[in-house]
Amino acid sequence: MSMRRSKAEGKRSLREMSEEEEEEEEEEGEEDSEDTLDEEEEETLEKKQKGKVTSSSSGVCQVESCTADMSRAKHYHKRHKVCEYHAKASLVRISGLHQRFCQQCSRFHELGEFDEAKRSCRRRLAGHNERRRKSTTE
Repeated sequence: MSMRRSKAEGKRSLREMSEEEEEEEEEEGEEDSEDTLDEEEEETLEKKQKGKVTSSSSGVCQVESCTADMSRAKHYHKRHKVCEYHAKASLVRISGLHQRFCQQCSRFHELGEFDEAKRSCRRRLAGHNERRRKSTTE
């Protein structure tokens, strides 16, 4: 088995590493500057933190009645609130609708938006194929 990574895997891991570093820097910056903030800066900081999901919260899978332990889940699964099992499942029932998790959109879509057993919706696949066609003609 080769130790080489594909270009996409390399970009993906670099992007994940940079996101984690940014989160750490933000947290460190917040700790360092908390003592010297004026009221206006404090309000801005509070507004930013309201929508921020902390890494300590493990969350739960968004699929109804799923009891998966998300505390040890990969960062991707925590971020999108879907356990590994349901991210790979071909059929999931959410709000009474049969859906599937789209790898491209990182969201659940109704089954009609997918071709056969594909894991990416038609709309995203069409965009992907269009980009590939453009790069081969150049």
